[in-house]
Amino acid sequence: MIEAEPQTRPSNGLGALLNLAWPVVLSRLGIMAMGLTDAIIVGRYSSDELAFHALGWAPTSVLLTTAVGLLMGVQVMTARLIGSGRPHEVGAVLRRGIIYSLQIGVVSVAILTLIGPWAMHRIGIEPDLADGASLALIVFSLSLPMYLVSVAAQFFLEGLGKPAPGMNAMWLANAVNLGLNLWLVPGLSGLPVEGAVASAWATFFARASLAVFLVAYIWRMPQARALGVFNPPKLPRQDIIEQRKVGYAAGVSYCIEVSAFAAMTLVAGLLGAIGTAAWTVVLNVSAVVFMVPLGLAAATGVLVSRAYGAGDPGGVQRAGWTGMAVVGTLAFVIALIVWPTAHLISLAYSREPEVLALASAALVLATLFFVADALQVVAAQALRSAADVWWPTLMHLFSYGVVMIPLGYGLAVVWGQGVNGIVWACIIASLISAGLLCARFWRVSHRQIQTPRIQPSSPST
Repeated sequence: MIEAEPQTRPSNGLGALLNLAWPVVLSRLGIMAMGLTDAIIVGRYSSDELAFHALGWAPTSVLLTTAVGLLMGVQVMTARLIGSGRPHEVGAVLRRGIIYSLQIGVVSVAILTLIGPWAMHRIGIEPDLADGASLALIVFSLSLPMYLVSVAAQFFLEGLGKPAPGMNAMWLANAVNLGLNLWLVPGLSGLPVEGAVASAWATFFARASLAVFLVAYIWRMPQARALGVFNPPKLPRQDIIEQRKVGYAAGVSYCIEVSAFAAMTLVAGLLGAIGTAAWTVVLNVSAVVFMVPLGLAAATGVLVSRAYGAGDPGGVQRAGWTGMAVVGTLAFVIALIVWPTAHLISLAYSREPEVLALASAALVLATLFFVADALQVVAAQALRSAADVWWPTLMHLFSYGVVMIPLGYGLAVVWGQGVNGIVWACIIASLISAGLLCARFWRVSHRQIQTPRIQPSSPST
């Protein structure tokens, strides 16, 4: 392959990272704000309904997060083509991503509605919990195709370096979700739905509005035609393969990680309704915190992809380590804030004394994995953006699949540590994952910076 000399080097230092990161972080926080709104409103309505909501959401989240990973190639390839001076080809990346999103969404709905309720009743969960969770699961699944279209559109805009429209659309969708939750969950609508199922319908309509907002924005962009948005997708075969490869690797990686945390929710289900509700509080708060490193991971990935597309190995190294330094600092500050306020945070979810006692203690413990969890997600995205796509997947498989799942069950159930046992398993797995991924990025970036030129379209070996 002949490697063209890049004419310019994209900006990939601290300033570029922060300019790109803050709207991406706010957008990711918007994702969790939607789930947080659901959990708080449902939890204040009924702790039993909160358990239905959590257990119904858990299997849905596995396929959802896996699907988001499968679409990661949209963001990576859009930024890489911009970096390599081929902006007229990025529309093909978007069109292919939207097709993927619809295909994945329809398959996900079929899997969840056909298998989900059946499985829910056969894993040892109390029958009443399984019945309530199954109804919520079905409604949650119906919103997946629309949500995945919005993910493809948002990844495209972030790859272009335009994250603000996605942020704005996400918070408009949150307003829709809040209004519908307040109306539907307490049964004020007069419709035959309330509680967890009503909240799932609010999520359905909020996700539909998000997809409409983003697709309409892209359609009306003045530069849409110049970017190839309206042209038939005609990417070189190698770019198509690379887009799919990034998606496959990220999808499997996300599936492993979210499956492990969903498995922890199922372990909490074995502890009863109180244990499930307490773990739901810890998981929700930790997931909200995780949106900050997830947003910084996306911004870091865009900058690494641009540098890689421009044939700039020094830029790859600089963007990756800058992202990890920033996210480690922010995660540490967040941990210092959450630690002394754990009881107050838990009060937002439930006022039942047993739930509060378990949730507050476990949330304090959970702050110990905030930094490690933040570092591992940024390092993994930097590696994928530098075309080292499968090593993060293998490292997630070991950390979360081989270590966390059996350890969580053993500590929580076999050795009787309850919710705190689940949290200790998360701490250990996150430390292992962060150590492996940071070491891998050091090796990959060091090797690339010693190479005279990166081949922009070729994955690293």
